[in-house]
Amino acid sequence: MKGAQQTTLRDAVAITGVGVHSGKPVTLTLNPADDDAGIVFQRVSADGSIEREIRADVRAVTATELATVLGDASGPLCSTAEHLLAALRGLNVDNVVIEIDGPEVPIMDGSAAPFVDALDQAGLTSRALPRKYIEVLKTIRVASGEALGELRPYNHGFRVEADIEFKHPLIGKQSMALDIEPVSFRRDIARARTFGFMKDVSKLWSAGFALGASFDNTLVISDDRVLNPEGLRYPDEFVRHKILDAIGDLALSGHPMLAAYKTVRGGHKLNHAVLSALMEDTSAWRVVEAKPETKPAAEPARRIRGHAEVAPALAAAAYGPDVS
Repeated sequence: MKGAQQTTLRDAVAITGVGVHSGKPVTLTLNPADDDAGIVFQRVSADGSIEREIRADVRAVTATELATVLGDASGPLCSTAEHLLAALRGLNVDNVVIEIDGPEVPIMDGSAAPFVDALDQAGLTSRALPRKYIEVLKTIRVASGEALGELRPYNHGFRVEADIEFKHPLIGKQSMALDIEPVSFRRDIARARTFGFMKDVSKLWSAGFALGASFDNTLVISDDRVLNPEGLRYPDEFVRHKILDAIGDLALSGHPMLAAYKTVRGGHKLNHAVLSALMEDTSAWRVVEAKPETKPAAEPARRIRGHAEVAPALAAAAYGPDVS
């Protein structure tokens, strides 16, 4: 349990961009919040009045096909929330009110890095109450075809282990395991971008998706190369982004987790299924409070299995239906 006290933002900060699927401009504002408020989304109108409000919770998920969509009985409130949620959880932000004036969280550059920058700009402040955690007490496993997701007890904080495999020469098999805390999140995960295949563009556009996708916000792959001029940010950027998505999706537990999460060929749908299965089994978890001066036992913070070697990229855009 790193960090004994809850945190919130010191100041409000606004972020403006476009939705990767809608293509519509959107502004969101991150605001300080009270102790135990958690992460709250507020849909606001043009005049700034609050139209609807939901807490970021696994029960608020209404869709997981191409992104994580949050809403309630009256319909979706916002989609593509996972990168922002990953940044909040990765930097140990407990309480924040997020005002949003459009249907999607802005995609920014396709990673969590712009949200990390915004949080750094706002600054964090500790509160009086102790941080609360979801402690996983027994293993919860969900399998779907070749995909597998598993949450298990872990005494050293929160860990994500991801294995992916794509029948594409630039991806193939990639694996990574990492203990998630602010330093490792910033260094190893935050800059990993959403990715997709050029061959899927027409299909997605015709279905009304990826209307805001571009080289500025999506890592695009053709049959034999990465098309973005800057190339890859990490040799194994693809599996790192899967970890980023998992962190964001599991943030919907409502509190930081004391657990290890393993995902094999997974995505938003699997992440949601595993977290839902955990929450439904009340014997599998409990809420615990941090204790002052508590430190995790010494253990290597970073383990990477496997590798990925990709040639320097060249130069067009996409968003794949089976990736994110």
